[in-house]
Amino acid sequence: MSGGEAHVENSIWMRAVLMGGIFVAIGLLAFATMGVGVANMKHHDYEEAIHEYEDAKYAYENAKANNASEAEIASLKAAKDDAHHHEVEAHLSYLTWRTAGITILLMCMTYASFIGLGGFLNSIFPDDHGHDNHGYGGDDHEHHGSGSPIVFSLGIMLFLMGFPSFQETLGHMLSGVDADLGGLGLSMLGLLIVTAGVANWWREDLPFIGNHEQIATSDPFEGQHIRKAGLWVFIMSEVMVFATFFSSYLRMRTEWCTQWQVNAGNENCTAVDTLTASDFLRPNGGMLDGLGGQGDFMTLLPGAINTFALIISSYTIVLALKTAKTKDWQAPEGMLGKLMPTKKAAVRNYLIATFLLGSMFIVLKLVEWSHLVAEGFTIGASGTTGQAASIFYIATGAHGLHVFIGLLVMLYLIFKADTVGFDEKNGQGIEYFGLYWHFVDLAWVVIFPAFYLY
Repeated sequence: MSGGEAHVENSIWMRAVLMGGIFVAIGLLAFATMGVGVANMKHHDYEEAIHEYEDAKYAYENAKANNASEAEIASLKAAKDDAHHHEVEAHLSYLTWRTAGITILLMCMTYASFIGLGGFLNSIFPDDHGHDNHGYGGDDHEHHGSGSPIVFSLGIMLFLMGFPSFQETLGHMLSGVDADLGGLGLSMLGLLIVTAGVANWWREDLPFIGNHEQIATSDPFEGQHIRKAGLWVFIMSEVMVFATFFSSYLRMRTEWCTQWQVNAGNENCTAVDTLTASDFLRPNGGMLDGLGGQGDFMTLLPGAINTFALIISSYTIVLALKTAKTKDWQAPEGMLGKLMPTKKAAVRNYLIATFLLGSMFIVLKLVEWSHLVAEGFTIGASGTTGQAASIFYIATGAHGLHVFIGLLVMLYLIFKADTVGFDEKNGQGIEYFGLYWHFVDLAWVVIFPAFYLY
């Protein structure tokens, strides 16, 4: 298929289908080992811990009923508390492996569907389909816009129209209730249209090697690449979205009776009536005035690891751009040189590293959520956690969604790096994505201390 400025054969797109197959294999392997193998062993340990706790609890209550000595009751109480702590740890350990395995499976299936279906749709196009001269409407000197975003937007609209039925059906399926699969129809149609729109967008962009980039001719972006200016406008709108989450969080922390307000000496707060996520995440943080929460460090750890993962991923995306923009690039010495023998391989591998770090972020995020839900920090909870949980899950969930969307875009960047390649002329594709990725990273750098540590 001739498009844009480079000649791209339809057979190249079959490599995207192959990538999809690799993701399916990885997902199934991860689920079999982590979500089934290790998780089953951890579940067995969890069942044993339950029995130990029940035995210790029975012994303690029996001693109290029989008026045992205070020393014996105190000893049995300590044994009961220790058994309960062990039970909680065993449960969280099981959730870690089970959630990680299922999450990796679902993510890999999504990756496979996205890149595989997109590659398949493009591979079946006729070689001369919809192209004249340079493939952008017959004008040899300008990179025209695309109609693909309109198709993409239509798919998003249909998905959101069917989303209430979509989530209800999925909820029934996960809970074992009989579900009407017809409720998935409209949203699935929307997702299919989204994939088709994105696939067409890829087909238009893949041959582009950097010539005839559109330049803005009027203020305030005169002289700037139009796509770059558009991305900055998009990022400004995203800042306002996340600002709503932070304003809600700040109001809760400053006006509701949280432990923060009690410690600050607020005269209107004599007791804690709202436990925040940080109360459940910090060691012993949730144990306030007898209220719930384990304050388990292993629940805090995923968020801490994710912070470093995103910071490092911002660095690797910069390395990918720097390598692409370097004219006289030379392979590094040693082991790194063997991993990146060519400029093309170096750009691809830096993008893969960014992709893996971002994927780890999503997996650890779902593991963290599973721990919080198990400890009682849920949106549906009444009293001390419901509203705070709602703010936390919506804010961190929206951020996680931005990360995952970025990972889907990165799949295409990896594919292009491995086929046509990026260099100093067309490296702006990585640059524009990098701006978005840095924003996602910066948002998390603010979210983590605010929602997790204070």
